[in-house]
Amino acid sequence: MKKIGLLPQIILAIALGIAIGSIAPDSAIKLFATFNSLFGNFLGFAIPLIIIAFIAPGIGAMGRGAGKILGLTTGIAYGSTIAAGLFAFAASTFFFPFILENQASQAFDDPENALLPGFFTIEMTPIMGVMTALLLAFVLGVGITTLKNDYLLNVLDEFRMIIQKLIEKIIIPLLPIHIFGIFANMTQGGQISSILRVFLMVFVMIIALHLIFLMIQYTIAGSLRKQSPLFMIKAMVPAYFTALGTQSSASTIPVTLERTKAAGVRGKIADFCVPLLATIHLAGSTITLVSCAMAVMLIQGHTAEFSIMFPFILMLGITMIAAPGVPGGAVVASLGLLETMLGFTPTMSSLMLALYLAQDSFGTACNVTGDGAISAIVDKLSGRDHTDSSTLKETV
Repeated sequence: MKKIGLLPQIILAIALGIAIGSIAPDSAIKLFATFNSLFGNFLGFAIPLIIIAFIAPGIGAMGRGAGKILGLTTGIAYGSTIAAGLFAFAASTFFFPFILENQASQAFDDPENALLPGFFTIEMTPIMGVMTALLLAFVLGVGITTLKNDYLLNVLDEFRMIIQKLIEKIIIPLLPIHIFGIFANMTQGGQISSILRVFLMVFVMIIALHLIFLMIQYTIAGSLRKQSPLFMIKAMVPAYFTALGTQSSASTIPVTLERTKAAGVRGKIADFCVPLLATIHLAGSTITLVSCAMAVMLIQGHTAEFSIMFPFILMLGITMIAAPGVPGGAVVASLGLLETMLGFTPTMSSLMLALYLAQDSFGTACNVTGDGAISAIVDKLSGRDHTDSSTLKETV
């Protein structure tokens, strides 16, 4: 299964879930539901650990030696991520009532009643709540920047490596099985036809939003640099398609770096910005998460008000800092916010996982391609016309 990639695994899991759910007896569906219950509880246990492992060392590492380039890059990246979330919110608010009309039907009114329960469940209580984990991560991250030694930062880096292994070796490989079980259960409950219609319409809209937002990013970068946005986008196309295959911003760094330089960004700026942006700039993932969350809320009959979604978007931009460079890392890191800030139930979270992972590679490709635009903007604002490349290393 590892050889075919996560996206084909998700598609295969959905197809098999629908096929088997339509013919399997209730006892078999309950077996899958038992796995889903255990896996969902384990995921809930892991969420606070994921938040601490990625946010604390991410903030601590960025705070070390914070100079002009670091502050500028981080600020623009965060602003781009928040703008992407607001863009997705506006588009979803406008289009979803039309393209998802009549989807909040009786089949979705109380999905928990339509799903078969498992044979048993095991309670796995998290060591702390999500908001407690966020606060602790901020305290540790900011505290690290005030220390003169790297001991605590090294400890948290090793903790991050442990949690990243947990995600890579256990959570991500088991997600297709989890999604298979969910779709098998929903199929026997008679919900699947409506779910698939939602998937298709949301999928198409999200891809369109990615491409539009990339054009906005490169229009801004091209205007500042007096370059053609189309030339810059053309230079980044290989990075886009590489990310589609790897589904990882980190794995695509070599190609992103080479193409960013080909787009005209100075070598020293690109060498600094691209690896940093691979961990802190997730505009494409934010568009996907916000759009998918609003779609799931709509089909469940919930209202996605701006007063609820805006704080969620602000926190999302921070929570995904240094999210693991593995497929699906962003949505795993955001599950805690979905549950605490948007009130997602386990079933809603499972739908969210399936929606997000089905197009994760496109979100990653948008992230990676946008990194070139952010690097170009930083290159210009950091004094392209005045800063000699020989002295840039000292500035950084």
